Amino acid sequence: MEVAAAKALGAGIAVIALAGVGIGIGNIFSSLVSSVARNPSARDQVFGLGILGFALTEAVALFALLIAFLILFT
Repeated sequence: MEVAAAKALGAGIAVIALAGVGIGIGNIFSSLVSSVARNPSARDQVFGLGILGFALTEAVALFALLIAFLILFT
């Protein structure tokens, strides 16, 4: 197997985590919307937690993308 093919395969495997991140972000915001719809007065408390969850989940995506780029270009 060539080195370039192995790099492409490894980068493809590394970005599989992005599918999980997309599902996670969808779950976070669907829960946020449903909780605000049920209790609008709790919006200020729930919104900060939703954004924190989004940021932590998005960090996983950035790490996976970083690993994929490191595999491809080193």
